[in-house]
Amino acid sequence: MQAATREMKAVIFDFGGVILNIDYKRTEEAFMRLGIENFVSLYSQAMQISLFDRLEKGLTDAAAFCDAIRQMSGSAIPDQDLTNAWNALLGDMPPGRIALLKKLKTRYRTFLLSNTNAIHYEVYLEELRNIHGFNDFNELFERAYFSFQMGMKKPDAKIFQRVIAENTLDPATTLFIDDSIQHIRGAAACGLQTRFLAPGTEVTDLFCPDTLAILPA
Repeated sequence: MQAATREMKAVIFDFGGVILNIDYKRTEEAFMRLGIENFVSLYSQAMQISLFDRLEKGLTDAAAFCDAIRQMSGSAIPDQDLTNAWNALLGDMPPGRIALLKKLKTRYRTFLLSNTNAIHYEVYLEELRNIHGFNDFNELFERAYFSFQMGMKKPDAKIFQRVIAENTLDPATTLFIDDSIQHIRGAAACGLQTRFLAPGTEVTDLFCPDTLAILPA
């Protein structure tokens, strides 16, 4: 894993677990209540079956996703119940993190790069608008990238390479922050500087409150 050793010009943020609070256990428990007791073997932070990969790449829509879950479970669970269970892992975007992002945008080029899906996107976009007062994530970052809109996902090299190329970034002076170690490794393989956000660590702890300088690991 690489650490920032020179002055960074740009910062690429992961979303879930870095900006947005998430709790995988809540979705696992929600699906268990629907009778799907092996959900953790289908989806977790570290691994997932191809259905979830397709959803995060925008290759499967919400209706097909619900149909596939019903087929795997053998139960006629309504779409809304499945959607609610899938969204259960989503928490909030704490105001302190949003305030940090607003400040950082004045010093660095900032980007968002998230593995996500259209079902989740609608939920936290509503929070961004109704609670934080932004119409779109591109108002909070120079540019926001979501896997389901790109047809690719982390940790594949091509998604990092696309963000680098489209924004003419220098990987040597671009810091990538993520809470999934497999994504950190993928970013580092593309030359990006990286910081793994370990459990219990706040993204706000990575920056000096006064100067916004990136603190040593």
